[in-house]
Formats: sequence, C-alpha cells, structure tokens
Amino acid sequence: MDAAASAPREGAWSLVARVGRGIRWYTTTLMGDRAYDTYVSHHRVQHPDEPPLTERQFWRQRMADQDRNPGARCC
Repeated sequence: MDAAASAPREGAWSLVARVGRGIRWYTTTLMGDRAYDTYVSHHRVQHPDEPPLTERQFWRQRMADQDRNPGARCC
C-alpha cells in the first residue's frame, strides 16, 4: 500500500480517536468523575496557603451537600 492511499485512512482514525476522547471527556465530566480534580485546581489558585480536602473528605462533603440540597434530582 502506498503513502497516498494510507493518508485518508490515518486521517479517519485520527478523527475517530478525537471524537472518542471528546465523548470520554464529556461523559466523565457529566458524571462528576473530574469533580475532585477541578476542586483541587480551584483550591490551589484561590487558597494556596490552605491544604485541600482529601479525596475521601471531598466526596463525603459533596454527598452530604447534595442530601441537604437535592435541587432537581429525582431521588
């Protein structure tokens, strides 16, 4: 197979990979998988002199907050 014939195929696989990464990012963000990472990044910028919560503390606090203020959740 020559290089000219494989170039479109490589471009298609690149597009498929990019779309897959986008779907993965959207899904993990939507489900809250990146919430702790986002919290730590924000905390480092806004409160550099204070240590952030541990991941376990963060999730416990987040669940407690959601239980106190269910908002638009169905259950």
